[in-house]
Amino acid sequence: MDVDQIRVFGRRLAGVSWRVARHEWTLAAVAALLLAVVLTWPTLRDPASTIPQDTGDPTLQAWQVAWGGHALLTNPFQVWHSNTFYPEPYTYAYSDTLLGYAPFGMIGDGPVAAVIRYNLLYMLTHALALFGAYALARQVGAGRAGAAVAGVSFAYAPWKLAQAGHLHVISIGGIALALAMLARGHGWSLRHGHRPDRVRPGWAVAGWAVAAWQVTLGFGIGLPFAYALGLICLGVAVTYAVVWRRRRSRPAVPRGLLLADLAGGIGFAVVTLAMAAPYFEVVARNPSGRRTVAQIEMFSPPWRGFVTAPPESWLWGERHEAARATLGFPGEMTLLPGVVLLSLAMAGLFFSAWRLRHRLMLAGAALVSVALAAGTTFGGDGNPGYVTLVEHAPGWDGVRTPGRLVLWTTLLLGLLAAGALTVREPASRAVRDGEPAPGPTGGQPPEPGAESAVPGAESVVSGAVEPGAPPTLRPADPAVAMVADRGALAPSAEGAVPVRAAVPAEVVVPGQAQAAARPMLRSAAWSEPAAEQTAPRKPAPKRDGGQWRLARLALLVPLVLVLLEGVNRTPHVPAPVQPAVLRGLTGPALVLPSDGIRELHVMLWSTDGFPKVVNGLASFTPQSQERIRAASMTFPDATSVAYLRQVGVRTVVLLPGWAPGTPWADVAARPVDGLGISREMVGEDVIYRL
Repeated sequence: MDVDQIRVFGRRLAGVSWRVARHEWTLAAVAALLLAVVLTWPTLRDPASTIPQDTGDPTLQAWQVAWGGHALLTNPFQVWHSNTFYPEPYTYAYSDTLLGYAPFGMIGDGPVAAVIRYNLLYMLTHALALFGAYALARQVGAGRAGAAVAGVSFAYAPWKLAQAGHLHVISIGGIALALAMLARGHGWSLRHGHRPDRVRPGWAVAGWAVAAWQVTLGFGIGLPFAYALGLICLGVAVTYAVVWRRRRSRPAVPRGLLLADLAGGIGFAVVTLAMAAPYFEVVARNPSGRRTVAQIEMFSPPWRGFVTAPPESWLWGERHEAARATLGFPGEMTLLPGVVLLSLAMAGLFFSAWRLRHRLMLAGAALVSVALAAGTTFGGDGNPGYVTLVEHAPGWDGVRTPGRLVLWTTLLLGLLAAGALTVREPASRAVRDGEPAPGPTGGQPPEPGAESAVPGAESVVSGAVEPGAPPTLRPADPAVAMVADRGALAPSAEGAVPVRAAVPAEVVVPGQAQAAARPMLRSAAWSEPAAEQTAPRKPAPKRDGGQWRLARLALLVPLVLVLLEGVNRTPHVPAPVQPAVLRGLTGPALVLPSDGIRELHVMLWSTDGFPKVVNGLASFTPQSQERIRAASMTFPDATSVAYLRQVGVRTVVLLPGWAPGTPWADVAARPVDGLGISREMVGEDVIYRL
């Protein structure tokens, strides 16, 4: 390769890099990351020694991510049999696993790395939620301002602040992103309906893959998502059957899309069933792990909970203190999606870029999600409602916190709000920016990444070429790049008329256009009736450029208000420091005292080598753990030592600083003579070797 070729390659590479850097999706991703850093601050200020919210569930989830990565690197077939709750099997399935984050767990080792990893994921989940909802809103036809409001409200809704300690609950970005990819792959949007020329099988496969990944993060959020996808597929099948019946001919489905959906759907089902199998095994071995209606009732929010913010909300926290005092379980019952979001969604019912039927569908779905999120509160007993699903739908008896379904309410309200904030650009601006001119129903901006109209294409398609005009475009082979989504002109008996069709194009030399023209225009499934297509179009009214710019700036006001509602006061507490006695621990081991939230700290510390430990905390207590705890209350004596040896425990660690007020308060003072065990002091802690 000579110098000139290197220069040409460098210029091309620089051009491609610049186009990628300023692409909408690149800018959206960068903005989402920056906002996540700011709005989750001070998470990244000291990621090695602090943790958001508290030292309860976050330490559990830091262990879960670490174990997933460790198991997949060392013994993937044993991933469900973790090092905790020894000697029980399938212990990784005692709660939502976050297995989808396992690749992060492959980097680094030990408790400090686990805490850093958790803090990074905490920030990234917010960024993904914003980006996913923004992509979904843009795909269905929203403008950038409306999509930004949908994204911010989905990522930073006030109710999510109460879930800051539940990484599996706030990891919802994959839901919106998968729906966006699936919609894009099927060429569908709210504003334009189904457009066969926009079908992209690759995007459909990617959407199914992201959906499967979302399920691997846990069934608390993933199970309702799987059912939602099933309902969408059912709706598509019914629509297909209705169209078939009306037209009396089978609608054509691109072969590539059909194969993509079959492969993606089967893959999604396989992943879901593979994830579900260990949970069924856990319930079979531990019947107490099955959720009851009484447990669901304990977590079911009253109606006022949907307009109450958690204390972590900077804007509403103190103002809603009295309302929170009346809630039985505020952490799961403060479900405010956002005052600004509710207002914008209400406005979107009356003034919107979406069609009326779509607005009503979004509003209806939001109401259904609220009814389900209310749990047993809806109708007095939740039947029909959430309790009906618990009793009859597979898997629902494993989800005890119905209020978390408010995430669907938030997403649907965000789409309604995005429709209210989507405005139609003037025709002159659309043409200047290379976008399709407004059609009979108003301007329709192209979807992100869609092909733009090319100036001059209209004159050639209509069959009119100016003498001396430069080379321009004409309809040609579909393999050539697509242009002119809307506003292209097609020949008719009365002259050039607008149609909605994608026009493939290639370069044509002036003077040859008439002879070489091969019109290939065809109406898409969403186009208007022929009478409307051939009707003369009124010119778009001219708008003042300054007024238009002011209108666009005004759209930033709702975005700023939604951002303010997302500002948090989430505490960041010191992460529990691993005691020296637990460094390099060999198992199977029992750490005393063994009860309460301190079990989660032991799980975190066990990331140092992952020794098998009896310790662990879940929503139920395995019988083997109960028996070991009961025997250890008299430790060290002949009976307890014999039983621990029998079940395989070889090491017992006592943390005296935790012992006061527990049955193990005086263990350090008990003699070990004649028991055949050794005792060693490591600082203030004690280690017994059996």
